[in-house]
Amino acid sequence: MSLNPNLTAERPTFVTHLECSMTGERYEADQLHGLSSVGRPLLVRYDLDGVRAMAPRAMIEARPTDLWRWRELLPVRRTADIVSLGEIETPLVPIPKSGGPNVLVKDEGRLPTGSFKARGLVMAVAMAKALGVTKIAMPTNGNAGAALAAYATRCGIETIVLCPEETPEVNVREIAAQGARVYRVNGQIDDCGAIVGRGAAEGRWFDFSTLKEPYRIEGKKTMGLELAAQFRWKLPQAIFYPTGGGTGLIGMWKAFAEMETLGWIGPERPKMFAVQASGCAPIVRAFEAGEEHAERWEDAATVAAGIRVPKAVGDFLILRAVRESGGTAMAVGDPAILKAVDDCARQDGLLMCPEGGATLAAYREALRTGLVDEDDRVVLFNCATGLKYPMPEAGIALDRHGEIDLGGL
Repeated sequence: MSLNPNLTAERPTFVTHLECSMTGERYEADQLHGLSSVGRPLLVRYDLDGVRAMAPRAMIEARPTDLWRWRELLPVRRTADIVSLGEIETPLVPIPKSGGPNVLVKDEGRLPTGSFKARGLVMAVAMAKALGVTKIAMPTNGNAGAALAAYATRCGIETIVLCPEETPEVNVREIAAQGARVYRVNGQIDDCGAIVGRGAAEGRWFDFSTLKEPYRIEGKKTMGLELAAQFRWKLPQAIFYPTGGGTGLIGMWKAFAEMETLGWIGPERPKMFAVQASGCAPIVRAFEAGEEHAERWEDAATVAAGIRVPKAVGDFLILRAVRESGGTAMAVGDPAILKAVDDCARQDGLLMCPEGGATLAAYREALRTGLVDEDDRVVLFNCATGLKYPMPEAGIALDRHGEIDLGGL
């Protein structure tokens, strides 16, 4: 099998610098950075005029449809630093019975390690490799740790992962199986992050917490780039996104701005719906209060572990994108989440993860309250394969030696 030419051909990259997402302070590219001097995420900036001249949209369209087709808008400069497990373009799956005639699910469970965390971590790990990082630590609710373990192991970076004690068992085992040292912590993900931060401050490892390095956003923004291409460069009316740390929502909003500057899309934007669980909804609370930052959510609890994030370092970026888009932040309860997962599987054959189920539950509520119309083209993000999550017991015993009522089956 021949290798994808996107990975083997040297292509120019156009990174000019990094900048603080709050103050605009400029930072040099090709150096190892965490947060900015004011403790906020750094954003990667590109020479978009150069991209427009060297990589017209038609050239991008002609390439194989994987994550690396967007090379000119990604930060990895040298092909030798790319680490890959086969990051495909994920499909848009209709769910007409459980969702509606204009509802599509972007099924991110098809990616390596079974979740959209592969997008962010493949980019962050590739850049860590390029910048000489040898040891990484990260807090996770499960899927991010699995993606980190896989990519870091592939390129020989030592990895320590800290999980809240409520993390699903399959995620913990997956992380360990792929080569990381994984620990359960009696607390939430931000408690795990505090431990990681202390070790980073002592120089024991590099902190890979959400948005505390600049490159996970760049991997996640490929969701927005893909959507534009899949919709023939006219974006959907609404996007429902399961929001914990919010990297993907922030990344897509960045991608849309870059594509407009390049002339690939017009100024129209989807309404961005930041979807949280009622048991952990700091972004929703801040949005409804008109605040720019979200206070920590105490006693967080939800079946949707991936969005059980009491406090997000990029809170103001999430809130800014939602407000600029004309969207909203919504919270849905666990019963509605579980019903949505069940409905989608039984009616449309797509097994969503709980976080994906939250987006379907939120869409139903938005439709009921008039925030979206049935005619709107809507994309829901299913962020991971439902196969990673506990399912109800099923199957009735059948004795092959006894009399079997075949009609009753």
